[in-house]
Amino acid sequence: MIKPWKGKGALLRREGLYSSLIANWREQRDAGAKAALAAPAGRPKADPRDKEIARLEAKVARLENELGKAQTVIEVQSKLSALLDQFATGGATSTGETK
Repeated sequence: MIKPWKGKGALLRREGLYSSLIANWREQRDAGAKAALAAPAGRPKADPRDKEIARLEAKVARLENELGKAQTVIEVQSKLSALLDQFATGGATSTGETK
């Protein structure tokens, strides 16, 4: 009967592997496991730049909305002013009436 440790050695020799290579692999595996365990758990913290970008985008959207309202008010005011000018100068007699 072949001893288990002799069987391993025969397998390694047959495959062209050396014990130093196996030891090196184990060290790399352990180092990777330690690095993975050292990483903080949970989600990564949000980048402060992302928060600032979101804040500025919301501000731009709000200001664009306010600008649209202001442009509408200005448009209505100019039409009202033109209409009042017509009434003041007597040019609003286009209803078919004669003086």
